[in-house]
Order: sequence, then structure tokens, then C-alpha cells
Amino acid sequence: MSVHKEIKKITTHTLLKMKAAGEKISMITAYDFSFARLFDEAGIDVVLVGDSASNVMAGHETTVPITLEQMIYHAQCVVRGINRSLVVVDMPFGSYQSNSDVALASAIRIMKESGAHSIKLEGGEEVVESIRRIVSAGIPVMGHLGLTPQSIYKFGTYNVRAKEEAEAAKLKKDALLLEEAGSYAIVLEKIPASLAQEVSRSLTIPTIGIGAGAGCDGQVLVMHDMLGINNTFKPRFLRQYLNLQEQIHAAVTQYISDVKSGDFPSEKESY
Repeated sequence: MSVHKEIKKITTHTLLKMKAAGEKISMITAYDFSFARLFDEAGIDVVLVGDSASNVMAGHETTVPITLEQMIYHAQCVVRGINRSLVVVDMPFGSYQSNSDVALASAIRIMKESGAHSIKLEGGEEVVESIRRIVSAGIPVMGHLGLTPQSIYKFGTYNVRAKEEAEAAKLKKDALLLEEAGSYAIVLEKIPASLAQEVSRSLTIPTIGIGAGAGCDGQVLVMHDMLGINNTFKPRFLRQYLNLQEQIHAAVTQYISDVKSGDFPSEKESY
């Protein structure tokens, strides 16, 4: 009789327990089945179907153009590759900002049509009512404060946020409001490490940082940046673990050369 080892799935509750135990949370973005499966098998805690798909998959300059339908498609692909990780889907720009009715309808569509486990949305006080409604419908919500890329046209820059006292005070207040509204975690993007640590300590829910220092309860990176598929984006906070751009270029040029020279396919590679 074969012993089937049960896979312990990561849930929103797992993340709360990890924070309480002081265990750091690992999170990475994915947009398709193949990479999702690789990351899940490697043991990543959380897979984020990021609206960064707008940049890295669709070639847009910002995250603004990607649609709800496109995000659902990417989420469906990712979910099929997951056995264990928690899957979070970004609600794209325009799918929740107008009012809480629209926000709830969008969140329900993502959950029903993709099979993902939770949604993420950007903003503080202005989205609290939407978070309450989404959570009360039984959908877990991850928040996102600091640099909120969907508001890039408002900021006009991707620079570090909340360096000034007023913005830092608002961020601290927003974090508590998001927790109170029922969020189970908050991404903190590009804010001073000391502020991120202070916010993380003030909350019972975990924080996940990107360019927010080591004081957060977890970290997230975009897969294309971390794997070196995209070598043009080199912010200070990024640690590149591979240089796939170079390796892929070398492999493809070798393949082209082998085809042109008649070296590929060999007799062994033919039927």
C-alpha cells in the first residue's frame, strides 16, 4: 500500500501563525501554469498573480492597462499549477476604485472564475469600505500600501514613498485601518525600512515587503526581476538570483546555429 503524504496547504491562517511564530513568509509573482508549478514545488509560501503582468507579460509601460478579464486568465493558468501555495490575485486598476459595489463584483468574479484563494488591492482609507464588503462576502483581502503602482500618474515617479512625516503618519494609520477592516496581510512597497518595521510591529497581521527592508514579516519579488529574465530593471531592493536573459540568449543562438549548420537534429534525434 503506497503511503500518500498529505500536502499541507498554505492558508491565510497559516500566514498569521507564521507571523506569530516569527517565521518569515516567502512570496513571488507568477502568471502562467509552468512557472506556478515550479515555484509551488520549490516550496514558496505565496504566489501573487501580479498586475505586473501588464509590464512583464503584455509589454505595457505601467500596470494601468491590464483588464479584469486578463487578470482572471492569468490567475486561472496559475491556479492549475498549484498544490500547496496560497494564490493571491491583484485586482487591476479600474476594477475596484469607483465604489464598493464594483469592487465586490470584481472580487467575486476573480474568485469564482479563477479558483484563486484571495485578492489584493491597493490603497488605504479610501478602499476600506470595499475591503469590509469583500471580506464580509467571505473573500480574503491582502492590502498594499506605500508605492502603489496603479497610482503612478498621481505620484509621477516610482521613488520611495512616505519619507516625509505626513505621508508616514497616514501610512501608519492606513495600515491599522486595513487590519481593522479585515485584511489578512499587507504588502509594503518602497518605504523606509524603519517605517516598515514600525508598521509591522504595530499589526497582528503579517506585512510583506518589497523594497521595505528586513523588518517586514515576509518578502515578495517579481519573478522576471529575480530570475534575471528582465535585466533592464535594477532597483536597489532587487537581488537577482539568476541571469536567465544571458542563458536564454546563449541557448537560442546555439540552437539557431545548430539548425543552420545541419547539426540539429542528429541521427539520434530522428526517427
